[in-house]
Amino acid sequence: MPSFLRRLWPSTLLARTTLLVVLGMALAQLLTYVAIRYERGQTLMNLMVSGVERDIASSVAILDRLPASERADWLQRLERPNYTFALQGSVDTAPPRSPALSRFAEVVATALRPFPVLAVGQLENMPETVRMQVRLGDGSSLYVLARRVPMPVADWVTWLLLAQLLVLAACAGVGMRLVTRPLKRLATAADQLGPDLQPALVAESGPAEVAQAARAFNAMQRRIAGYLNERMQILAAISHDLQTPITRMRLRVDLLEGMPEAEKFRHDLDAMRTLVQEGLGYAKTLQGSNETPRRLDLDALVRSTVNDYADTGSPVTLVGEAGVPITTRPHALRRILTNLIDNALKYGGQAEVRLRLGPEHLCIDVCDSGPGIPEEQLLAVLQPFYRVEGSRNRETGGSGLGLAIAHQLALSLAGELRLHNRPEGGLCARLQLPAPTPIASP
Repeated sequence: MPSFLRRLWPSTLLARTTLLVVLGMALAQLLTYVAIRYERGQTLMNLMVSGVERDIASSVAILDRLPASERADWLQRLERPNYTFALQGSVDTAPPRSPALSRFAEVVATALRPFPVLAVGQLENMPETVRMQVRLGDGSSLYVLARRVPMPVADWVTWLLLAQLLVLAACAGVGMRLVTRPLKRLATAADQLGPDLQPALVAESGPAEVAQAARAFNAMQRRIAGYLNERMQILAAISHDLQTPITRMRLRVDLLEGMPEAEKFRHDLDAMRTLVQEGLGYAKTLQGSNETPRRLDLDALVRSTVNDYADTGSPVTLVGEAGVPITTRPHALRRILTNLIDNALKYGGQAEVRLRLGPEHLCIDVCDSGPGIPEEQLLAVLQPFYRVEGSRNRETGGSGLGLAIAHQLALSLAGELRLHNRPEGGLCARLQLPAPTPIASP
């Protein structure tokens, strides 16, 4: 398809199908219109040649019986709208060019017998008119100018066809909307399938094919939710069961007090305990939360979180404000903030929290002055248990789950977590939430 046609071609199934149906109906209506015109033309030809040729032949017979001196006076009396007579003139040698005009001339020439037709030609400036030279009984010539009158199509026929096209186009549009509406609901449900694993079932209605697709989609959602829940339950069970042997091992290490390897064992057990606890937290995050969203003052929540860190002497600052309340899950949002701030303090030494309200999104940035993350790993660090070599290690307490938990919680809040390196150095984690909808004043 040429590029200009590709730009004009609609992008939605509804528009494409409706356009094709309307174009097909318009072509059908055009063919009907042409067929009507042709049929009416043929009908008029049959009617006209069955009457006009007799009138012309009768008039020629009258002029033949009149004395030559009186014929000129009778020419105007015998004229009609579609034929006239002349006693002098000439005939063009060009024969009639259209089949309809040729047939008309043949029928008239046949009706003029026994008067010989010496010549037949078409007038250049009158495409539907022929001039015929007829020899009368006394040997003189009579010139007959006969005009073929096309059958006009009544205006109501055009308006009727146009009305039919509009009605059919409206019916096609309504029909296609009924067909594509379930598909649109299907696409919306697919977009709403989030990390909370709560399937957004679609109505299994509409045409058989669409209903079948909806049933398959609902079944797929249930299977996905079941598989992920099972996986998270296994992870939670393993993490929970590991705490008991770790506790026993810690007690045994305490009995080895004074031995050179005791402190190393204790350090490894602490790292294992931290990893297990964070694994449990990540599993709970993926399994969703029963926390009910409520309307809150975002500026107050962020300010309170930053002040908690400042009270402990951590270098955390706040810049900007949203200025509007939002509806969200406060514990989930606070968990995202603490994970991002902890990550900035571990690997950047300080954290700066920035609030900004845009036309479509509410942005919360947590920036640090650390070494940053290589560009090719910015997406990978949002995956569980992924650590950047050289910067995220066990010595700093990182397990690779802090950003993963924040990422999953952001998705559950209909938001998005993005990472990017700052031009002046350091990493910036941006939590992007939908802009709050203003409440209409009563």
